[in-house]
Amino acid sequence: MMAWEPLRSKFGAELEFRPFFTIEPLTSREFREQRINLAEYTAIVFSSRHAIDAYFKLCEELRIKVPETEKYFCTTELVATYLQKHIVYRKRKIFFGDGTPQSIVSLIGPKHKGEKFLITKSDSSNTEAISSLFKAAGLDFSEAVLVKSVTQDLHDLNLASYDLTVLYNPSDVKSLQQNFPGFKPEDLHVISYGHSIVKALEEAGITPLVKAPSPEASSAAKAVELYLSGK
Repeated sequence: MMAWEPLRSKFGAELEFRPFFTIEPLTSREFREQRINLAEYTAIVFSSRHAIDAYFKLCEELRIKVPETEKYFCTTELVATYLQKHIVYRKRKIFFGDGTPQSIVSLIGPKHKGEKFLITKSDSSNTEAISSLFKAAGLDFSEAVLVKSVTQDLHDLNLASYDLTVLYNPSDVKSLQQNFPGFKPEDLHVISYGHSIVKALEEAGITPLVKAPSPEASSAAKAVELYLSGK
């Protein structure tokens, strides 16, 4: 939140933070439709805390005992540390990268190549970047959706009262369209943050004023500052 405060003082901007969707774990019934047996996998790949909670919740509901030998490969240290909520943190079985798919594959290397991996994701995730690397490395893996995006009711919002919105996720675009089916790009200026949302915006016929991150806009707050400076 501190990154946004200069926008209030410097430009007198009014800021409102409102989630367009929430993340919920799949029910055991929903998960079974994927025909994946969690007990078959000896290594799990996590990219979010939501996926971690969903995994252990599903194991409990499906009466699967997670073995102490299970290995966990996390995209970042922050995600890896969150595992302490569910298991005893042991460095010999928990590994974390620098946020890139390449770092995960590097962690696996020859030492862990014999594991059977499960790449966890949400229903809106695009895991092509990491799955293509796993294929190229000859790793035995599957992908499983553990969490889903649930659109929030935004009908109390008056879009005409806002000049700008920052969207981070393809589910933000989906929520915008579902809540405001008559939405037109000229009704509200849009800033996109993150590479995954660009395609969703293009498909919706929405061109963002600023695409971040970029050399000029390393954060969403910086992207908004660029917009306000040009007004």
